Amino acid sequence: MNLILDIGNTKIKLAVFSYGKIQFQESMMEMNFTILEKVIDDFPELMNSILSSTRIRPAEIKHFLDTRLKICLILDYNTPLPIKNNYKSPESLGYDRIANVTAAFTKFPGNNVLVIDVGTAITYDFISSKGEFIGGNISPGAEMRANSLNKYTSNLPLVNLHANPYLLSDTTENALISGVVNGILFEIETYISQISELHSNLKVILTGGDINLFDKKLKKHIFVDSNLNLTGLNRILQYNVD
Repeated sequence: MNLILDIGNTKIKLAVFSYGKIQFQESMMEMNFTILEKVIDDFPELMNSILSSTRIRPAEIKHFLDTRLKICLILDYNTPLPIKNNYKSPESLGYDRIANVTAAFTKFPGNNVLVIDVGTAITYDFISSKGEFIGGNISPGAEMRANSLNKYTSNLPLVNLHANPYLLSDTTENALISGVVNGILFEIETYISQISELHSNLKVILTGGDINLFDKKLKKHIFVDSNLNLTGLNRILQYNVD
């Protein structure tokens, strides 16, 4: 069994994998060692762990895991991967992006895959049918766009986003919601269309915390996987264990 810890920009996700499938999952806002210890006690077959962190130093967590498990791997740009990374600045590549494309190639081997992660930021990442990560793009996420419209103007309110935007709105609040959500939808559809023209046999995976804003609105055929990042981290861990 493998223990996966993903410390993202807003939440900490914890998962237990057995033979590539999630057996347990938990999320928290801050690191809670009581929860972590209980999970380890509840799954005595846990042996290995991987830690991916974007906002805190993992030394204390690693020290704790080293006392309880056989292997604790901290993901960084030097970590061996089951894919080929062609990114020219690997030290600046987000660990979530690494995990996403690793999971994508594991899920669809032999296919070109575009991963779209709609979270705090929106990332577009492409991995080829040969398992080569080519690169991608980063765009502001939905809440970031809504917050910016409120912060950098005098009269525009902060709105609560939802998945039913208008095409043409007759109130300022609806215009803000529709502008943000539809703007991202059109952006996503254009990326899919343009990359499909360049790369045949393209699979598209949508993941991230804002999936519910977009998954039912996209006209293109996509696969939705809310646990893609965790799956990728588990694959990287298992690759290094093996």
